[in-house]
Amino acid sequence: MAFYALYTRDLTIRDREAYIKAVKCLQALPPRVLGGPPTTRYEEFLFTHASIAERTHGVGQFLPWHRNFVNLYAKALRQECGYRGSIPFWDWARDGKKENIPLSKSPVFNPDTGFGGDGVPGTYTLPPDFDPITVDPPYQYRGCVQDGPFADFVLRIGPGRMVTDHCLVRSFNETWRHRVQSDLIERQLSAGSFEEFGRVIEGEARWGLHWLTHIIVGGEMSNVWSSPADPIFYLSHLNLDRMWWHWQKRDPVKRLKEIWGPTTQGGNDTVTLDFVLDFPGLGPNITVRDVMDTTRQPNCFTFSY
Repeated sequence: MAFYALYTRDLTIRDREAYIKAVKCLQALPPRVLGGPPTTRYEEFLFTHASIAERTHGVGQFLPWHRNFVNLYAKALRQECGYRGSIPFWDWARDGKKENIPLSKSPVFNPDTGFGGDGVPGTYTLPPDFDPITVDPPYQYRGCVQDGPFADFVLRIGPGRMVTDHCLVRSFNETWRHRVQSDLIERQLSAGSFEEFGRVIEGEARWGLHWLTHIIVGGEMSNVWSSPADPIFYLSHLNLDRMWWHWQKRDPVKRLKEIWGPTTQGGNDTVTLDFVLDFPGLGPNITVRDVMDTTRQPNCFTFSY
């Protein structure tokens, strides 16, 4: 069944509550595959992302892989938790304006009708044996989220690839919020090729749109492996996918077939439409070609604007 993706602020409070209820349902369901690190169905998505992060970031298949990853998550909310509304995305440009309210005051992070706020200082400490390669600097882990629907949320996977029981951690960073404004987004949308489009997303030294949207939330979101621990991950990546969708619509004949980038980090090859994307533990393998058009299977969705 086709569905629309709608900006979170435009959802009614009732629809927001229904969506969050479905997320919490997924967080309570047992995993489909027993005996592994994931203890819930929600953690199975997190575990898959963490397990193959090197193969899905800094590569040409980054956007196609994440398009289907988020779509598999949305389907799970519908098929396993009975959600029937639009799938929300987070339009970070609205919250990136210099004259706008602080990130903590955005409706997206409202403790009553949104996803809860910032981490509380002093409520979380990284394990003493954390892996510095897979866990970002401690300053990005301010503390546990202690308000909103995920205040009591306990995860077993993360940060990085560690297996540790911990809370949902955030560390809002207002320093970079202004960088996700409409001017950078328009620069991305005006790109003449997928190569140029992708470079705006990734930027130099991880300072593109994609990384910035992770770092301004901080905490688990700032970790490339375990970022799906935060439910806001899916809203943020769906908005990134919306940028790609808008770019494709400007020249669909050409851009629904255009892809670029290596298949491995630092590789010299170029990804093709026939490159196979895998989603271990979540769904069948598909090709890049399969996800280029959101209106066709296995996608079957579009955006409200």
